[in-house]
Amino acid sequence: MNFLTQDFDYHLPEERIASRPLADRAASRMMVVHRVSGTIEHRMFRDFSEYLNADDLLVLNDTKVIPARLFSNDGKSELLCLDRSSPTLWRCLVKPGKKMRVGATIQIAEAIGSVVEVYENGDRLIEWDREIDLNVHGHLALPHYMNRDDEPSDRDRYQTVFAREEGAIAAPTAGLHFTPELLEKLPHVFLTLHVGVGTFRPVKAERPEEHEMHSENFHVSAATSGAINHAGRVVAVGTTVTRVLEHLAKSASPGERIPVGNHSGSTDIFIYPPYQLRAIDALLTNFHLPQSTLLMLVSAFASRDLILEAYRQAVEQEYRFYSYGDCMLIL
Repeated sequence: MNFLTQDFDYHLPEERIASRPLADRAASRMMVVHRVSGTIEHRMFRDFSEYLNADDLLVLNDTKVIPARLFSNDGKSELLCLDRSSPTLWRCLVKPGKKMRVGATIQIAEAIGSVVEVYENGDRLIEWDREIDLNVHGHLALPHYMNRDDEPSDRDRYQTVFAREEGAIAAPTAGLHFTPELLEKLPHVFLTLHVGVGTFRPVKAERPEEHEMHSENFHVSAATSGAINHAGRVVAVGTTVTRVLEHLAKSASPGERIPVGNHSGSTDIFIYPPYQLRAIDALLTNFHLPQSTLLMLVSAFASRDLILEAYRQAVEQEYRFYSYGDCMLIL
């Protein structure tokens, strides 16, 4: 069946959006969705390990969110650093962009940047005369639906406890629920996918297949790929992990989940029904925006009807939605 984008819509009252995290990372609720039986349970994230087998393997994304949002000294411009080719050469989103033509300048702290290229999609390539310390001058680019600027506490809470590879603009939010104490009891490995601004871009096309998917950089070590191929069940922690593994699964040999070895590259894989996932057996994920690419991904792993019923129940049961919200385990 070919779906329209509007087929992945649902109603969400604004008060169900979590704009701030719980005091305790592991205190989230967890909906458990069983794909085969179609049953839905309402549990707590602390019950997560009860659903794991001895030979299961968790795969987590260890990307680290950088404070990529900056403001010019005069307060007239806002930048979002999308990529750094070098410490002084950045690809950025600029607001407002109208005056930021080639040759235009902008100042942040003591650094002066010049626009050296304007890309077709509106991004700017900016060259700075000196390095800018993002940790001093940058802010976290919190998702728009939080409807607020970042606060000092977000530096810790909008980051997984295992984050180590700098480069993400957005957090891999399924991992936010884990504490070091919980994680040390569970068999796990890491990969890296730097979550970009495309995560928040809506699907504007009438049909999902007409949507232009964003690309994100990833790395998977030989140790991680080997462990994945020897696991009983692969439990993906988040849609970012799922996208990397499914990208690699396309080139796997018979008998492999993903090719064994080191893998670095980029992926623009777009997973939506009737796509058949090959690399994962279970998925821990947060609740996603209506008509989003991420809602389409989880609908491909389960089914659209089951996922929309789960979301209906989540609204009815007053779950907390989105990045700082509750989670769903799909088995």
